Amino acid sequence: MSGPGLQTTAAERTRERGAELLRLALIFGLPAVFIVIPLVTFLIYSFWRVEDGQLVREFGLGNYVEFLRSDSYRFVFGRTLFMSLQVTAINLVLGYAAALFISQRRGRTKYLMVLALIVPLLMSYIIKIYAMRGLLGTNGQLNQLLMAIGLLSEPSDLFLFNLTAVRITLSVVLLPFMILPIFVALERIPASFLHASADLGASPWQTFRLVTLPMSLPGAVAGAMFCYVLASGDFLAPELVGGTRGFTYGRAVFSQFGMAFNWPFGAALSVILLGVAMSVILLAGRLARSRWADR
Repeated sequence: MSGPGLQTTAAERTRERGAELLRLALIFGLPAVFIVIPLVTFLIYSFWRVEDGQLVREFGLGNYVEFLRSDSYRFVFGRTLFMSLQVTAINLVLGYAAALFISQRRGRTKYLMVLALIVPLLMSYIIKIYAMRGLLGTNGQLNQLLMAIGLLSEPSDLFLFNLTAVRITLSVVLLPFMILPIFVALERIPASFLHASADLGASPWQTFRLVTLPMSLPGAVAGAMFCYVLASGDFLAPELVGGTRGFTYGRAVFSQFGMAFNWPFGAALSVILLGVAMSVILLAGRLARSRWADR
């Protein structure tokens, strides 16, 4: 039996299905176009090679073999990963202390501090790097402060155009990425848990060690993941404040796409770094899930 009512219902269902398919296409199609396809293209490029300035579209593992055989590339790769670990450790300590301080504020003060953290993220990355370059230079504020308190008798070039400058710059620039996830995790801890711990006779340190720290670890893991991945792949900060003594893996990748014009080898270097980044993300996800499961 059919009628106008049943036909209208069928038409509405068809429109709903079409709208649902359109939403799914937008949700999954756009990431596929702008993320997955470029990554797959890089992966394919990494198996090709360049001969006499011409791209040879023949699959092989020559680029990866060249990386493994090159002591200089392996050294820069290992040094960059270790430097990223140092930046992450520094930001973990500073970021947790800052997030804990902000979370303990009350009223408007807390959210003004959070806003102050978000504003730098809206600024141009290059502007922030150049600001750090001015701060760390021989005539910068850091040298002036150290001379004012008597630690230096004259301006020092120890803070610019070396790996120390890269560490300091990345630590400062990436610090909000550490603070915000930890702050969100701290905000999710019910106040009743802290009150119950105090009522049971726990000291503030015991409450922090047994309640606050374990329950905020997922935020710390997320912040550490952001800092490590961003620091290991950054090339702009090492380029502007690192100099010849602050050469990193990101600059090696950048040089292959620029001066060397060896896109296949640059793609292979990028894929290797992507593998490290994906491993860190998967490890962070497993740690976060296990922590939430324990709760």
